[in-house]
Amino acid sequence: MVKRIFDIALIILTVPVLILALGVVGLLVMLSSPGPIFYSHRRIRKNGAFFSMWKFRTMCVNSSEVLEDYLTKHPEARSEWNRTHKLRHDPRITPIGSFLRRYSLDELPQFWNVLTGHMSLVGPRPIVAAEVEKYADSFECYCKVKPGLTGLWQVSGRSELTYDERVALDCEYVSHWSLRRDLKILLKTFNVVVTQDGAF
Repeated sequence: MVKRIFDIALIILTVPVLILALGVVGLLVMLSSPGPIFYSHRRIRKNGAFFSMWKFRTMCVNSSEVLEDYLTKHPEARSEWNRTHKLRHDPRITPIGSFLRRYSLDELPQFWNVLTGHMSLVGPRPIVAAEVEKYADSFECYCKVKPGLTGLWQVSGRSELTYDERVALDCEYVSHWSLRRDLKILLKTFNVVVTQDGAF
């Protein structure tokens, strides 16, 4: 209950800035490439239930076909994808999408997910069904809390870390949660985003 009140209070305090940022980024996405402004993806939340996580669209509209074609032609990229579910050089990302991702601006619509109660400001980053096997026994730990807009992984190296290190950080956060720690992670997140630490 304390964590939920904390989330809502912070969002209310930042509403003017959020509305401005959402408007500007939405306009950039609309003008930069054909396709919808927003993108939703099925992710796993607390207790193992599914929800639609929202983002600004940062990829081309035929991203699935582009990805599969790229992975077929580049076996080393498929290996990277299988390990981390991320690509350092992702052919699906639009020019403006690359900028939004580098500064995490594509994540702004997830404030709506926080308002609806499916996410929290701080917690493990939402995962897809294909990532459950990578969590193995730690998936139970992941399911104990709401996924977060930011988290311990984000401020501890982000994409520079291995997937196992990410899982370990998620469990460490769940086991040692405190409101004070959430505040510290939020403050560190601002610095990480500005300096682009671990982002690609």
